[in-house]
Amino acid sequence: MVRIKSSQKFFTEEEVASLTGICVEHLRGLARNKHLGTVAAAAEAAGIRAEKWLFTNSDLMIVNLLQPRCQH
Repeated sequence: MVRIKSSQKFFTEEEVASLTGICVEHLRGLARNKHLGTVAAAAEAAGIRAEKWLFTNSDLMIVNLLQPRCQH
């Protein structure tokens, strides 16, 4: 069971990974395959564009049901 604050609307990929025990690589793969979450492109200070995944509460619950915890 995953416990979250009811006021929180979006979760970053790092938050989802720590809450569910799924590594970021597996999380991104699952998000792409199952069309979960949204990609937010963030401009870094050095001018490098980085992709960050954002997940809703519903996405978090689906990820938790579909993907077991990573063992590596």
